Amino acid sequence: MDTYLAIASKRDWRNFAGRAIPADVERRILEAGRVSSSANNKQHRRFVVVDDPALRERLAQTVYAPANVLGATLVVAVVTPPGEMPAFDSGRAVENMFLAAWNEGVVSVPNGMGDRDATGAVLGLGEDEVVRIVLSFGYPAKPRDPESRSTGEWIAEANREAFDQIVERR
Repeated sequence: MDTYLAIASKRDWRNFAGRAIPADVERRILEAGRVSSSANNKQHRRFVVVDDPALRERLAQTVYAPANVLGATLVVAVVTPPGEMPAFDSGRAVENMFLAAWNEGVVSVPNGMGDRDATGAVLGLGEDEVVRIVLSFGYPAKPRDPESRSTGEWIAEANREAFDQIVERR
């Protein structure tokens, strides 16, 4: 898939089919996060894949939309040390994972948390670690073909602020 088309057509998706993600596709998604750039190449991040059903159930109760976690085929918590740059770098890794997933026909959604410490406790994290975000991945319940529309059509449908409201030149 064309990268620009992937960016324009990518949407958060909350309804997953029950179909398993093959191991090689899961690996590519996680590798996309692992190889993403980081400030000073510090690579202060790790990805906790939550496979255990009981742990996933407890984790789901710590996010704003538990169904996102419970319905997903792949659930990943992005963990870093505290600080601004690890937070920025985790965002870079997440976007890479989302785009790699979309390239494979896998959809995704980030899950916010009301209490990061509670989420970290469920995952058994230490005091020097922060859960930045919990990610849900799966095949879409209703398939979507990115190439069914032009990049311009996807952008027009994106429900975003106008280009001139976001971009300014000085």
